[in-house]
Amino acid sequence: MRYTDIAIIGGGLAGSIAAAMLGRAGVSTVLIDPHETYPADFRVEKLSGRQQVERFLKTGIGESVLRRTTFSAENWIARFGRLLDKSPSQQFNILYDGLVSAIRDEIPDHVERIWAKAVTVTTSAERQRITLSNDETISARLVVLANGLNIGLRHQLGITRRIISTCHSISIGFDLVPTERSTFGFPALTYFSERPSDRIPYITLFPIGTRMRANLFVYRSFDDPWLRELRRAPAETLDAALPRLKRITGAFGIPGEIKIRPVDLYVNEAGGRPGIVLVGDAFSTSCPVAGTGCDKVFTDVERLCNVYIPQWLTSDGMDADKIAAFYGDPVKRSCDEWSAAKAFTFRSVSTSTSPYWTAQRWARFMAWSAQGLLRPLGGAMHLEPNFLGHSSSSSSSSSRSSSSSSSSSLSSSA
Repeated sequence: MRYTDIAIIGGGLAGSIAAAMLGRAGVSTVLIDPHETYPADFRVEKLSGRQQVERFLKTGIGESVLRRTTFSAENWIARFGRLLDKSPSQQFNILYDGLVSAIRDEIPDHVERIWAKAVTVTTSAERQRITLSNDETISARLVVLANGLNIGLRHQLGITRRIISTCHSISIGFDLVPTERSTFGFPALTYFSERPSDRIPYITLFPIGTRMRANLFVYRSFDDPWLRELRRAPAETLDAALPRLKRITGAFGIPGEIKIRPVDLYVNEAGGRPGIVLVGDAFSTSCPVAGTGCDKVFTDVERLCNVYIPQWLTSDGMDADKIAAFYGDPVKRSCDEWSAAKAFTFRSVSTSTSPYWTAQRWARFMAWSAQGLLRPLGGAMHLEPNFLGHSSSSSSSSSRSSSSSSSSSLSSSA
């Protein structure tokens, strides 16, 4: 049996950040994951916006990881085939497996890594016991469950899941290549839907290395025939849904595989259980359309590793009261509530035909148009729709992030 203070189950985004942070702090830590080399997975494909980047930097590993991304300093915003604004942005583009690999490189060598699956977990107010697929056993003071959408261990522990919205949105990822020219004419682009009936909030295009990557978001059921048409004839189906997109992008093709991922919004009821804490998607999911998944992961892990674990390890035991303090943390709760509210606001502003939400769509269109006209004159104000559906302004010189809707990143896997 191996003994440790912290056992992290799951070596994706949340688990790897936690291992790096705790290892750097000198905390005895074991990272458990089946994959020594993290496999390709359609999840986070960019980090974007000042707030999200600042949250990542609080983990202490953000600066070195961001150097391995493809940076976009400008994001074009368009709708109805019309370029509205060339907005300064902070977009750091990287495929999910590359992001996890970069974070794992920040984990100190003294952190033990076990490439196996956690089969069973037994928790108590004192020590926790983990049995692995390689027949090893781990004894830990605390288990950090960061295994994302995997539900086996949560079911075994009797942790119930509360569904908030089934198939709330669907994320679609693919590459774009320009036709009859070598490159696209924009650095990065967010193109908003032309009609609420299309149930498409937007498509975002951004470079990763030499590739131009596309993330398309839709509000449809997973068995919608439209998705089958997209797989069968991707370029034609996209052109029919966004017929004026090519006025901005020029002609393009869609080579290679199209990846489709539906997202359920849920929260796991884990607050009263001793010895184990859930972070990232293992605790609750977010909507990729709103681009808040990484914010939730960074906030969860930063608060847990910078604030709570150091406090918990100064006294014996790991009772439910200690764990409840993390779930009740005001910074974490504020981020979770903001993320959940933004998920439903984005869906309403994208698909609802009520007078209020129709007015919201046009208000945003006119705000971005005005911003784009003023920017060359040096008078542009950055108008950022908040999670209540209204807009707050800040000067473009002090805010370098794109609007939350124009720089959303695919939700994180934790």
